[in-house]
Amino acid sequence: MTAAEPALGADALVDAWAARVRANREQSERVREAPEPGDFYAPVRGLFVADPHRADDPTLDLLVEIARPGETWLDIGAGAGRYALPLALRVGEVIALDPSEGMLEALRLGMAEHGIRNVLPVHARWPLDEGAGSHPRADVVLIAHLGYDVERIGEFLDAMEAAAERLCVAVLAERVPSAPAGPFWPVVHGEERAKLPALGQFLPILRARGREPAITYAGRQRRGFASRDALLAWLRNQLFVVPGSAADRRLVAELDRTMVSEDDGSVSLVPSIDTRVGIVRWGPRA
Repeated sequence: MTAAEPALGADALVDAWAARVRANREQSERVREAPEPGDFYAPVRGLFVADPHRADDPTLDLLVEIARPGETWLDIGAGAGRYALPLALRVGEVIALDPSEGMLEALRLGMAEHGIRNVLPVHARWPLDEGAGSHPRADVVLIAHLGYDVERIGEFLDAMEAAAERLCVAVLAERVPSAPAGPFWPVVHGEERAKLPALGQFLPILRARGREPAITYAGRQRRGFASRDALLAWLRNQLFVVPGSAADRRLVAELDRTMVSEDDGSVSLVPSIDTRVGIVRWGPRA
């Protein structure tokens, strides 16, 4: 935006966000080779499991600095507990809300494995549907890599702020976590991927809503995978292809051309797509 260009209002920014989400969803529905599964993340839930005692996660380190002993945190879109479980080691309680039963099952397994009992799994989508009861309240409300595909982002933030007593926190990347699949779209489907909004569109919405967000960057992060099979499963999930189809054969050929093995046995893609991750904090009310 130049000095001569007026700043967009919150409504216009929210509408622009929604338009990008719709374009992405409509493209997905058009190329999908199989009916949409009831639980999109269940087949790849293992990719979201992480050791709650890990000491090599800059994002987690920053969240721990925010946390206070005895607090209740609400982790919206908690998934398999990547952040809910380690936060539970440091706060009073974590309410882990997620619409994927497959993800919550992985979360429960992590709780049992590590003896963590102060996490409350809640199977629901945010904001809660009418009739589902009142929204839970917490000292801190967290979203981590959630919201990119939420069309009604204004209503989502309204509910998030209404649930927070002390602070709202959003962990968002400058490029969405699905970005590494983007270069495969022209090869597999013959068109560029419709891009979802990300951190760069989120911050102006907060400011236009009268919030004053503080942001800390957790450095650049590159997505790696434990094996070729894990990477291929993730790509099939992101490109909506089924094994053995013509589109899948194009995907496999391109994967074998661009995949590299790392020294630790994991695999990644060339060219790599890394991105800065921001931890955004703001007060729940103007």
